[in-house]
Amino acid sequence: MEKFSLTTAIDYVNGAPHIGHAYEKILCDIIHRHYKKRADKTFFLTGVDEHGIKIQKTAKTLGITPKELCDKNASQFVEAWKLLDIEYSKFIRTTDAEHKKVVQDIFEKLLEKGDIYKHKYKGLYCSGCECFLSDKDLDEDGCCPIHGKKPEAVEEENYFFKLTKYKERIIEHIKNNPEFITPEFRVQEILNQLENIEDISVSRAKTNVEWGIEVKSDPSQVIYVWIDALSNYITALGYDVSGNFGDNFKEFWPVNYHVIGKDILKFHSIYWIGILMALGIELPKGIYAHGWIMIDKNKMSKSTGNVISPKTVMEAFELDKPDALRYFMATCAIGGKDGNYSDEDFKEKVNADLANNMGNLLNRSLNMLVKYFDGEIKEEFKNDALVDVADSTVKEVLSLFDKIDVAGAASKIIALSDEANKYINDNAPWTLYKEGKIKECGQSLYTVLNLMVKTGLLIQPYCPNIANEIARQLKFDINLKYDEITPYMLSAGKLITKEEIKPVFLRLDSEIAGDKKKS
Repeated sequence: MEKFSLTTAIDYVNGAPHIGHAYEKILCDIIHRHYKKRADKTFFLTGVDEHGIKIQKTAKTLGITPKELCDKNASQFVEAWKLLDIEYSKFIRTTDAEHKKVVQDIFEKLLEKGDIYKHKYKGLYCSGCECFLSDKDLDEDGCCPIHGKKPEAVEEENYFFKLTKYKERIIEHIKNNPEFITPEFRVQEILNQLENIEDISVSRAKTNVEWGIEVKSDPSQVIYVWIDALSNYITALGYDVSGNFGDNFKEFWPVNYHVIGKDILKFHSIYWIGILMALGIELPKGIYAHGWIMIDKNKMSKSTGNVISPKTVMEAFELDKPDALRYFMATCAIGGKDGNYSDEDFKEKVNADLANNMGNLLNRSLNMLVKYFDGEIKEEFKNDALVDVADSTVKEVLSLFDKIDVAGAASKIIALSDEANKYINDNAPWTLYKEGKIKECGQSLYTVLNLMVKTGLLIQPYCPNIANEIARQLKFDINLKYDEITPYMLSAGKLITKEEIKPVFLRLDSEIAGDKKKS
């Protein structure tokens, strides 16, 4: 693979990051790290959305400027992603000067083309969604189904984008490209929404919303979220309306995936696609819509006080590395459906998979290698047991990542460790050694450790620190690409001393890990 690129949604900075935000960023970081082992060049874009009425109102309440509020809250997102070892290629802020300039140019281009027009409008505006809703969008109580509040009746003169002009082309593209929107069960939902689609407001009067990017040719208006926030995907890469594109745009657009939450799929698969068609820009290759993360099976909400930050989880379990949280978040939601976080589920999952399964297997296998063979791999230990199983697992994991099935891929990796645990228990190298079957004992240990190299390479996108520790103890390059995996990954010679053996992940309730662990 020559190149791979993906984007996350940009988070609104009206509050601090929570584990719902973290889920999407962890998911994308894992996908990106995986494809770094397959592609020559990769790009991973994330960032924050900083304009709109909510920022304006919150800043006023706090007695600071909107920009001061944005600076403060944007830094919280940067710190949160650093804490979680999120290795993005670029972090965009919609207050960046270059973004603002290009957004203004995009607006003017669409205006000149006749795809944007001015129109007096009266409608129901949800400040939570930052969009106008029709009666059919509301629940039986007349409230926004996402935010549980009645929208505000707004009347003003705005600019509108001719989305209806591109309706049939959007439908045709979705139908002709069945993998464009994933998971598959989301496709019909979007086609249904397209049936009654209308032109969309792409500006707000400054009398109602001051905090935004001015329309260059009409300073009485500010550019609304659909052209401002959505355009980050191309402005960050160096798009320019004149065609003088930056290197990253030429290299990585169209991106392989926009990864977004299910609640904003409509905006990405309809609004954004219409805007791109109007601009004559190639469409993204795919859009993946994930579910929400629930807390103890309840939706996160400030009003109920169940919003949890990733930092809170790490502090509660005294985790100095984020691997356990990364792994849990990546596996708690399956197939684009909603996932659930609870302290008990978290502890049970990571203890079972990371400590009891992988960690314990590596630790006891290396200790036997030291005890029986002074930590040395002998040439006659090499054998092909489980080689086919490992090779088929690598292929399965690659195939599942091609479908953005990150949770499914993780289950295959853990299943590989299950196979190794079963193998070592069935072959009982400790018994073989006692019976004088020295070669067979060495072969059984080689089989497991050879498989652990492949497990370490596959788990690295999920748990980079654990994988680095596995690589240190098994003496292999953790940055190897998947096509560099060979049947026999361990060479003959001294592998490890007893002093070098360390647990790669301690159980969360382990006294060694800390007697103040949450139980």
